[in-house]
Amino acid sequence: KVIISDVDDELGERSAAAIRDAGFDLRYRHLDVTSDSDWQSATEAVASGYGRLDVLVNNAGVCVSKNIEALSEAEWDLELTVHAKGVFLGTRHAIPVMRAGGGGSIVNVASIAGIVGSPTSPAYTAGKGAVRAFTKSTALQYAEDNIRANSVHPGYVDTPMTNAEFADPDVRKELLAKTPLRRLGTADDIAQAIVYLASDEAAFVTGAELVVDGGMTAQ
Repeated sequence: KVIISDVDDELGERSAAAIRDAGFDLRYRHLDVTSDSDWQSATEAVASGYGRLDVLVNNAGVCVSKNIEALSEAEWDLELTVHAKGVFLGTRHAIPVMRAGGGGSIVNVASIAGIVGSPTSPAYTAGKGAVRAFTKSTALQYAEDNIRANSVHPGYVDTPMTNAEFADPDVRKELLAKTPLRRLGTADDIAQAIVYLASDEAAFVTGAELVVDGGMTAQ
């Protein structure tokens, strides 16, 4: 049983319908990850409707590609609020429900930009770096409650957020040249990593960084 959430209700409902059509038990719920009250109502709904929360995946993201001098304070705040604050709020509200159910798994989607620097997206790098570090703190703090926390770090992946940039043939050629497997990642590549960390197959994995980047950061 799954609940997916988004701030874009049209897209969220459409995604939920497609997954339900494939035979899965799934609901959609509006959620602004920067809103404490949204998180509170969402976790309360899970607790009352399902009785427990086994897995939380924090996957909201935005990206402003500007250098430091061009970046506005509002753009900086947006990146850090969605990434760092959003993960913090989701984790804070999920922990009590998971603890009451005997444990759980938190998977935070970061980025290779949270491990190595990006010369074009400093605010994004800062936000994803915060997610990486916060995940480790969460893992250490809640291990005794049987709550695991891990981060996934995608490389260059074809998604609706990146399509506009990656559609440029020159940009795409450059990204492929940087990636040893010579292709961009897919949403399924990242989803498989999330499923592993969420599952009992990763029962002894916590505080880890799972990099899914086609070998880029191995260079």
